Amino acid sequence: MTATREVSTRELTELVEKGKIERVLFDYAHNLDMNLPDQLAELFTEDCYVAYGPDFGAEGRAAYRETLDGIGTFFTATSHHVSNVVVDFSEDLTSAKVRSVLYAWHQYTKEGKADGYFFGQYHDDFVYDDENGWRFSRRELRASGVVDFHVKKQIPIGRA
Repeated sequence: MTATREVSTRELTELVEKGKIERVLFDYAHNLDMNLPDQLAELFTEDCYVAYGPDFGAEGRAAYRETLDGIGTFFTATSHHVSNVVVDFSEDLTSAKVRSVLYAWHQYTKEGKADGYFFGQYHDDFVYDDENGWRFSRRELRASGVVDFHVKKQIPIGRA
């Protein structure tokens, strides 16, 4: 005998909304890899907070956009791979805590500089509004390990 269980409206809604959040995560990686800083910044709220390291980040979309100015001249190419996406929604489905795994490769423009590799996680807060859909309100990059990576100080993943 096979047990069946009805799927609730909440479960269906969460499944659909998780797909929308994943799209934002994947658009972030695409826009970064394609050197599209304006489109990248639009994925964030006006009052966002971004931390790529303990000493490197920005508060607010305008300040975050400024940190993106060098991606076209600092990197020849990048490739960001996001997986293992976990989404925990708020009760009212207007915000979510999101964790994902990142592997990133960076080819630098500086001659002789070795390619940089990053292995770690993104820890994100997302908010939803009817006008913009899901957007990052907070993004924190946490490292498991790096090889020749340009950000010298990392936020650890917190491994036990």
